[in-house]
Amino acid sequence: MELQAALNSMQQAGLPAAVRQFGTALNASWIDSALRETGTATVRKRRLPAETVVWLVISMALFRNCSINSVVAQLGLALPGSKGIKATSSRTVAGSAVAQSRERLGDEPLQAIFERSAETWTDNAADADRWRGLALYGVDGSVLKVPDTADNEEAFGRPGSRFAPAGYPQVRLVVLMALRSHLVRAAAVGACRGKGTQEQRLARQLWSSVPEQSLTILDKGFLNYGALHRLRHDENGGVTARHWLVPARSNSRFTVLQTLGDGDELAEVPILRLARKQYPRAPKTMKLRIITYQVEGWPVRRLFTSLLDHEQYPADEIATLYHERWEVELGYGELKTQMLERKESLRSRKPKGVRQEVWGILIAYNLVRLKMMEAAELAGVAPTRISFKNSLHLIRVFSQVNAWAAPAGTMPTQHQMLLDMLAVLILPERRPERHYRRHVKVIKSGHLRNPGRAATIELYETRKLK
Repeated sequence: MELQAALNSMQQAGLPAAVRQFGTALNASWIDSALRETGTATVRKRRLPAETVVWLVISMALFRNCSINSVVAQLGLALPGSKGIKATSSRTVAGSAVAQSRERLGDEPLQAIFERSAETWTDNAADADRWRGLALYGVDGSVLKVPDTADNEEAFGRPGSRFAPAGYPQVRLVVLMALRSHLVRAAAVGACRGKGTQEQRLARQLWSSVPEQSLTILDKGFLNYGALHRLRHDENGGVTARHWLVPARSNSRFTVLQTLGDGDELAEVPILRLARKQYPRAPKTMKLRIITYQVEGWPVRRLFTSLLDHEQYPADEIATLYHERWEVELGYGELKTQMLERKESLRSRKPKGVRQEVWGILIAYNLVRLKMMEAAELAGVAPTRISFKNSLHLIRVFSQVNAWAAPAGTMPTQHQMLLDMLAVLILPERRPERHYRRHVKVIKSGHLRNPGRAATIELYETRKLK
């Protein structure tokens, strides 16, 4: 153990000072293994070796408001030059060198690093907060705009409508997220248009990443009995402990087999031929449990689940649990709105660079979330009670300061100071319901041309949120 600790300390000391705060979480051996396995390890001496370029791609996501060259300069990622005093002291490198280093690295090492790190991190987080012995996960998809280049459009497609095509090509992203920590466990990246690019198709790539003793909560767009049967069974057809929960559609057909309680039934559903064609091991019918409930002011809802034991998994708890699926939406909001700052599109003009950037974004998001989890444990609150926006800002400042001023030997102290500051960023508990009605003020169009119409403001009252 002492030898391993010494090796870890040596590896961490070799990291750029700006990212050394993440060195204990993102093990340097993971990066080395990914570079060796993909054949992208640096052989000749460069100012931006492959392992540094990995951190550059991650830092591009953390510092979305800076250009790539500024990220290299501000965080001191480039190694010193070898010719002359001026070159040795310079922190900058040519923009072409940065682009070439990213192109040499490619996207495969970043994907390998994400997959290995995400599995370790989410398993540890899920074990800390289970529901009746099950780790809670959610699956959902979104899209990210990419630069409008011919290569990106050919690789990812440009969504269209009956009016006009979209202004930018888009890449589709489907993630498997740990609901109570917001850590991303797995992700599938693909085109947004063309055969096999739907969210449901991409989600197939995630089923093998769902761990045992878990419950995956899905939106009704993922209601496919063949896919759910595949999630519940392994490759050999054996039943696993990977459970699922999904809302029923209004036209869902089923046959009630047994009434288990009020709004709690055991039923059988037919698996259509198309689903059995996509999943050959799926049977013609499947048993599931149906939970029917209603929240005051909302229509009746019906949930399908593989949790057939009504005594071990009470219906009222499952109905409440389903609404945690929205944690995936909140996670996407943190990633796209706050970390990526609602920028018009990603940076990369080539498909390989786009995929590399997406994997770097997911790693960066998980790293921020890990720091928030450490701070939450220190403060004795849930990880979702720490402000993501303020934590990201604090981590950015901490990285820049350490890049220029903090000696390597003071990193443990600096790291503890960061956690202490993050632990202060506690959000109030979420309100179960509103105690007042929300109003939205809408200004009529054309009031700028006619100031007299500026007074024409109508208050639109939305329904009370429960």
